[in-house]
Amino acid sequence: MAEPKKLFIKTYGCQMNVYDSERMAEALGTQGYVMTDTAEAADMILLNTCHIREKASEKVYSELGRLKPLKDLNPDLKIGIAGCVAQAEGEEIMRRAPVVDLVVGPQSYHRLPAMEAQVRAGQKALDTEFPAEDKFEHLPRRPLPNRAPTAFLTVQEGCDKFCAFCVVPYTRGAEVSRPVDRILSEARDLAERGVREITLLGQNVNAYHGAAQDGAWTLARLIRDLARIDGLARIRFTTSHPNDMDDDLIAAHGDCDKLMPYLHLPVQSGSDRILKAMNRKHTAADYLRLIDRLRAARPDILLSGDFIVGFPGETDADFEATLDLVRAVGYGQAYSFKYSARPGTPAAERPGVAPDVADARLQQLQALLTEQQRATQAGMVGREVKVLFEKPGRMAGQMVGKSEYLHAVHVTSDAVAIGDIARVRILASGPNSLAGEVLGLV
Repeated sequence: MAEPKKLFIKTYGCQMNVYDSERMAEALGTQGYVMTDTAEAADMILLNTCHIREKASEKVYSELGRLKPLKDLNPDLKIGIAGCVAQAEGEEIMRRAPVVDLVVGPQSYHRLPAMEAQVRAGQKALDTEFPAEDKFEHLPRRPLPNRAPTAFLTVQEGCDKFCAFCVVPYTRGAEVSRPVDRILSEARDLAERGVREITLLGQNVNAYHGAAQDGAWTLARLIRDLARIDGLARIRFTTSHPNDMDDDLIAAHGDCDKLMPYLHLPVQSGSDRILKAMNRKHTAADYLRLIDRLRAARPDILLSGDFIVGFPGETDADFEATLDLVRAVGYGQAYSFKYSARPGTPAAERPGVAPDVADARLQQLQALLTEQQRATQAGMVGREVKVLFEKPGRMAGQMVGKSEYLHAVHVTSDAVAIGDIARVRILASGPNSLAGEVLGLV
């Protein structure tokens, strides 16, 4: 019996890329591939790339330089580039990097088995089209073995918002929602294999309008139907746009027990002038009113956000408006970045803020966000939370999981196992996690 071929995938970027990497592995599993943890052991290496941050493509070429000696040692090794850099620069990658055998965009990876056969036959393979067919319909069924207790599930792809700084509409295409019955079927399948928590994914997930026999469903309706699945205890979703946070989805945070009290809702800036330049189509006041409505529906909700500093034209007053918004919201956690121009986007042609000014602003913003995050975590001490345990900790007898609020929580106990949900009293707060004691299983 032939040895199975080994596949190594390195994933960059967002949760959707993590999900895509899983599905690519499943697609190549039909060709006899099994996963390996090291590039050195692989017969095929895939780099699943992200195009959001600065110098994304250069990082890919740097990684290819590190991989080239492996191909020199093993001429049968095949190397592929997937994801958003592949979509944006596929032909250039093929021209500039002869070590690459295969380039596939994020909407075409269901064609990987045919592309793999092509490269095994000695040809190069490039597919960065936006195919008419639904890739999910052509992917194999998820693997049979039991899974980890948490899983990602893509429900929507693409974006129609065209923020001035963002490449997603160009690399992922227009907004497309998966049909309701396929999502429910995949979710039931995951629950039957031991998944307790599902995170619904989309570039603009709350724009979801999936087709069903009785018309298009909203994300709120989908969440309520998913909540009826036996064994599924928790539902999350990311990433959302403020303009698509409708009344029913806000209400779901208050009336759907399985929808966790955590929401990642990027705003990017607190300055109306910069928000307009970013083409966000909302104001800071719109965002703050939305936060008030969410907290009225679910008072304990923990909020997360994204911020860009140093956007072209940002003044000291604009930056101060961002700090004011952060203080008004009080984030449990957030992500902040210095603006980096993405080729092909409208903002890329505008003069930027001086790098030292942008650096100073980023440090000041991150200090405020860190202060808020630590205050939120300190406020958890003494409270009881419900923790879904996902893996053993670093110390003997330790288990690590996530609270409803997505805080990492570790306990020392032999009373819980992976996949259990337990009541935990928080005893201490560390820089990035909480420590607690188990009170009992839920």
